[in-house]
Amino acid sequence: MSGVPAWAEARVAVVTGGGSGIGAAICHRLAADGAAIAVWDLDGAAAAATAASIVADGGRAIGLDVDVSDRASIDAGLAQTLEQLGTPLILVNNAGVSPFARFAEIDRDAFDAVMAVNARGTFECSQALAPRMVAAGWGRIVNIASSSAQTGSALQTHYAASKGAVLAFTKSLARELGPKGVTVNAVPPSFIDTPGLRSAEDSGMLGPGGVDSHVASVPVRRVGTPADIAAAVAFLVRDEAGFVTGQVLGVNGGRVIS
Repeated sequence: MSGVPAWAEARVAVVTGGGSGIGAAICHRLAADGAAIAVWDLDGAAAAATAASIVADGGRAIGLDVDVSDRASIDAGLAQTLEQLGTPLILVNNAGVSPFARFAEIDRDAFDAVMAVNARGTFECSQALAPRMVAAGWGRIVNIASSSAQTGSALQTHYAASKGAVLAFTKSLARELGPKGVTVNAVPPSFIDTPGLRSAEDSGMLGPGGVDSHVASVPVRRVGTPADIAAAVAFLVRDEAGFVTGQVLGVNGGRVIS
């Protein structure tokens, strides 16, 4: 691709949950910046479609069927990524599930299922890829969290708890890997216009007025887009962001101001 910035030359990025929504936008943005992209998604067909779109635009990408709640699947995806693209020094932990349920109705299986993807998946993918970043003396890990972890979210106690774990994990790993040249940051989105958000609206989970009622309380007065999140991730993985680590970069239109 023309105009590739120096930071991106020969760098490989793994983006989990890259088959749709925010993940797909991140894949396209990093590819446009020159990185080769390994699109990991539980939906292998969706991962392949994202990768094919990037290739059609002149980039390098592969789509892989990877279940981030299964370490064997992660390890297999990493092996394929190493073979087909090279060593990934950028990891975006985006894969996640965001179910709605009343607290009293969340059983252990439902709680564990959310934690397995959102919290443990982030941990496992980072643990699988970080050693190669440390060996290279350079790496970027960006964890997609949620503003629900910062404000709380009715009908999503298990989801908010899992994303709160992601924030704590981010800060802790940043302290451990910082001396080795690896930065770790989190981006917690809020009300991003994805099929998942519209599905929640259609099912009444967002309350009366749906998305519009929430937008009215956000300072910038609009719903976010996947591209908004992708832009923040693109900054955090650059060389210029090497002095930024352990940070929570809220992309939420002002819903959370700290």
